[in-house]
Amino acid sequence: MKKTLEKIPDRTVALSFDDGCLSDLTVAAPMLREMGFGGTFYVSDAFYRFSGGQAANYVSWDQARELEEMGFEIGNHGGGHRDCSKLTREELIEEVEYVEAKCREHGISQPVTFAYPGYAHGPEIVAVLKEKGYRFARRGPWPECSGEDRRGPAYDPRVHEPLLVPTTGGPGPGWEMKDILWLVEQARDGKIAVLNYHGAPDVEHPWVNTDPEAFRDQMRYLKQAGCMVISMRDLGRFVDAGKWPDA
Repeated sequence: MKKTLEKIPDRTVALSFDDGCLSDLTVAAPMLREMGFGGTFYVSDAFYRFSGGQAANYVSWDQARELEEMGFEIGNHGGGHRDCSKLTREELIEEVEYVEAKCREHGISQPVTFAYPGYAHGPEIVAVLKEKGYRFARRGPWPECSGEDRRGPAYDPRVHEPLLVPTTGGPGPGWEMKDILWLVEQARDGKIAVLNYHGAPDVEHPWVNTDPEAFRDQMRYLKQAGCMVISMRDLGRFVDAGKWPDA
């Protein structure tokens, strides 16, 4: 029986977090639960394993399971957070399957969405994800984004492939409330705004860091604005991931 898709409401925002910063568990997740928001936490083992003794800044796999138990999606961010545009097919499969194996080992659901590490992707990784049954994958705001503001297009299922969902906004030190207001305005007429944070805070990567108070203010605005805030896998409520725009 064919699934009936829901109509995309205006002010729908897909929320995601990259790299598995500890603040995902201590700051972001409690705030999202308070607001009744969904969200996807994209975990890579690279930072926890290779953080120069700073593993305490990142979630462990057991803590990732805690995030799932709180109702959030755990997505695949590549085992080594490697540039997916420069790897062989065999290396790409290894990157994807490493996270899948860790999820199985720690009682976390099999990932169904992927976020390209460093926003880097190419046709080979898209093909691998498609073959392995991934439903959605998030790229960065480029090439549409100009400058350093990390403002990309809203996700339009009529235009964008489900394994190349653009990032509409990637908050960091330069982002202000006006950028969040702008992002929400893009989520209309069948388009979904895709919001991608790293840590709030991200201790080791200041160029993508978000101040915890700024993050809380931004989440409060989404709530006050009546936004529907969902995980990346929840795109499947509105979009047939098996139907590509050129199909």
